[in-house]
Amino acid sequence: MLTREENELLCRVEGDAPMGQLMRRHWMPACLAEEVAEAGGTPRRIRLLGEDLVVFRNSEGKLGLLDDYCPHRRASLALGRNEDCGLTCLYHGWRIDVDGNVLEMPSEPPSSGFKDRVKHKAYPVHEAAGMIWTYMGPREEMPEFEMPAFAPTPDTPVAVAKIVIDCNWAQILEGAIDSAHSSSLHSSDMVPARVERAGVTTERWLRPSTDKAPRLEVATASFGFRYAAIRRPIKNANVDQYLRITLFVAPFTVLIPPNASYYLANVNVPIDDTHTDFYFIAFGGPKAPDTDFWRTFNGAKVGVDVDERFRKTRTRDNNYLQDRAAMKEGNWSGIYGIPNQDIAMWETMGPIVDRSLDKLGASDVAVVEFRRQMVEAARTMQAGGPAIGRTEPHIPQAELCAVEGVHPKTTDWRTLEVTELELAERQSADSSVA
Repeated sequence: MLTREENELLCRVEGDAPMGQLMRRHWMPACLAEEVAEAGGTPRRIRLLGEDLVVFRNSEGKLGLLDDYCPHRRASLALGRNEDCGLTCLYHGWRIDVDGNVLEMPSEPPSSGFKDRVKHKAYPVHEAAGMIWTYMGPREEMPEFEMPAFAPTPDTPVAVAKIVIDCNWAQILEGAIDSAHSSSLHSSDMVPARVERAGVTTERWLRPSTDKAPRLEVATASFGFRYAAIRRPIKNANVDQYLRITLFVAPFTVLIPPNASYYLANVNVPIDDTHTDFYFIAFGGPKAPDTDFWRTFNGAKVGVDVDERFRKTRTRDNNYLQDRAAMKEGNWSGIYGIPNQDIAMWETMGPIVDRSLDKLGASDVAVVEFRRQMVEAARTMQAGGPAIGRTEPHIPQAELCAVEGVHPKTTDWRTLEVTELELAERQSADSSVA
């Protein structure tokens, strides 16, 4: 349970809110690279941390991220002409480059020198792992971009499903670190099986356990924390334990325990206080899925499940297209796609859930740690301290990895590290589907 003041610290990201200022000290996804694939193509209007922005690839292929509102009279640059190495506002023809320089002011006399005195807000960008990344904090504090945990090398296969979600970022992230819910909410898609480790088919994920009440243990780290969900395995339950070790990588990334074919992550980037860009990612491993399969599997296919701006067709108003007939026949949720089942839970909590009303239990240990850690991090930022995840000892994200598997009960999960073989599997370029 949090107080209402603590809940505000955790959730609010707009303006001078400490949590938003914390996130600005990290490189974050602004959009998918496919959204601005064409040089000189259509600019894309986006919103991050409550700011209205425009992202575009200029006529020479260089990426830019600008304040969407023209510095002249505040018309939208997203409607502008993408030409001659800049965006040209339709209203008076002011042309602005990717660095925020005003290249042309047709409405002003050339002799005034006015264009040299105007600088438009522009943020640095970097393209990697199929995403356009940006840093929105103080330039003097900007860290060097490092590859994210889900793309440890430039050749790592990455498939991303993106969905715009109509609620606060923190309740989404709490869902990602809530291992217990999968045994209920996703029970028709994550099914027990007599397998040696988590597996995957074209329709379901397989797990070597029927245990719905995992024991949770947490270990903090400079990047956030690791936690283990410890379950009874189907086979040899008297001597073995089934471990699923999840990583919270502050401030908005979760590395989810993998299956035998590929690794999993999600990234939750606040659009504003009550909307979030949700990225669900499959990567690496011996049989990483391609993007089309991944989006279809998760009910996140563009033009079917989401529109071209990744706004979903399943909403609270239509009960997420829940199929009650399928529920009568045995489907637990009646909602297609693992992320869509989660979204139905997250959004129906309200735009920002009131955590002062929570009744938490033993299965919420990781959720409690996330809240404690991030409220403390927001207070540290508020007091002028460093951002969580930016302090020493720094562990490169490429070295971070979630782990799962059946191990002897004598095994201390804290001693399990990513092996060289697992790292090699993550970096495999094989993109076939199991």
